[in-house]
Amino acid sequence: MTNHSVSLTLLPDNAQRLANLCGRLNEHIQQIEADMALKIRQRGNVFLLSGDENAVANGKELLEMLYQSTAGGETLNPNQVHLAVQEFSDSSASSSETDQAIDAASLIKTPKGSVKPRSNHQREYVRTIWRNDINFGIGPAGTGKTYLAVACAVEALLKEKINRILLVRPAVEAGEKLGFLPGDLAQKIDPYLRPLYDALYEMLGFERVERLIEKNVIEVAPLAYMRGRTLNNAFIILDESQNTTTAQMKMFLTRIGFGSTAVITGDVTQIDLPKGERSGLVHVSQVLKDVDGIGFTFFNAHDVVRHRMVQRIVEAYDAYDSKSVTSLANQDGSSQHDADR
Repeated sequence: MTNHSVSLTLLPDNAQRLANLCGRLNEHIQQIEADMALKIRQRGNVFLLSGDENAVANGKELLEMLYQSTAGGETLNPNQVHLAVQEFSDSSASSSETDQAIDAASLIKTPKGSVKPRSNHQREYVRTIWRNDINFGIGPAGTGKTYLAVACAVEALLKEKINRILLVRPAVEAGEKLGFLPGDLAQKIDPYLRPLYDALYEMLGFERVERLIEKNVIEVAPLAYMRGRTLNNAFIILDESQNTTTAQMKMFLTRIGFGSTAVITGDVTQIDLPKGERSGLVHVSQVLKDVDGIGFTFFNAHDVVRHRMVQRIVEAYDAYDSKSVTSLANQDGSSQHDADR
């Protein structure tokens, strides 16, 4: 690997903006160095970047972009820097005019601002939602599966492509016993639907969401309430679908009527069903994988858009699980070998 060096002078020379860019105790610069495999030295507004030629070129452009973002007085934080590095890495790998046009087409417009997919998988996810009637988003927490689906639903409603939005979750969550919570099933499940409400509030505003719920234009309900219904001209999101049984998943999918779009999201590593009960999400991803008109998008740790530690946690669990599978396979092989003897 050839070491390459480039000098970058950021203008205007503004001490406050430079401090904002570099972060407390230079933490932003150290973060960029680690994430982009660079060495960055700074003296005032002059930065010297060293490393692989492509990494240096990307790092230079990223620093210029981040410095430009400080012009409005916004204070950068490590999470924003992490997301910028992640988004920049994906966009720099897709810099053709065709890819830029695809990025523009992936932009989701809501009353409170535009929602921009940040990774290649997120952009693929949004495009798949617009192309297919039934879509699955499968991957770890924090990859934007539910948030982007809600954004697509809001845009479809505002463009009058559909008449209503339904947000659905199964009544199983992290081993909690819903029977001990007060109220009927709708009231018991309400706390677990909070992420869906929060996304709606962020995109439409609290008062508008409440009015739409009162008019039944937006309905948030447990999966049990879907039985026996046919849902026409609706955008339906089934969240946390790893906690559906195979029968529940089939029931849900057969509720979808004319003019409707369904998005089913879930994380197959966080199944909270009783022991021995097969996840409907795991089952359906095998049953419907080759059916026309049904889209699957699989996310990974690189797509995580929460705190950067979440990405590291997901990667650590994936690595541990892979080692466990390999170890079990080796043990089974040794046992079989002993038995053969």
